[in-house]
Amino acid sequence: MRNIRYIIGPCTLGSVLLAGSDGGVCAILLGDDSETLTGELHDRFPTATLSHGPELEGLLSKVVGFIEAPETSLDLPLDLGGTPFQRRVWQALRRIPCGTTASYREIAARIGSPHSLRAVARACAANSLAVAIPCHRVVRSNGDLSGYRWGVERKRTLLQREAQV
Repeated sequence: MRNIRYIIGPCTLGSVLLAGSDGGVCAILLGDDSETLTGELHDRFPTATLSHGPELEGLLSKVVGFIEAPETSLDLPLDLGGTPFQRRVWQALRRIPCGTTASYREIAARIGSPHSLRAVARACAANSLAVAIPCHRVVRSNGDLSGYRWGVERKRTLLQREAQV
């Protein structure tokens, strides 16, 4: 049985949940309220034992600080999970510099799978590490914003803040 500890706090985008396992941070979720975020965490890790983790406050502060005033990177110990393909996509996303974006097509090409646009989009949607795996930096080929697991308005806000760095 996997043990996951979590903490929830406020930020200007609503609420943020940070969860950690023995392997590192396994979830950073954005939402409107604690109940919804806790439910999403349970859905993501249905067989895990979930408990409140006040010891994660320092990591949560780091994430909230990044959301409010992004730096060039957010350095956290991560427990990525996912499939090998998803991990390749997520690593490519982590190499997108703060303040810039890339298209799904560009990400597919960077991981050596240029015809896997939909699979790249699915990997972005499966990401449970908001801002640490910056799927908000992925846009359509024409530069338009596309879906974001935590809402397009949050994506727009994150990109606007990063553009000022």
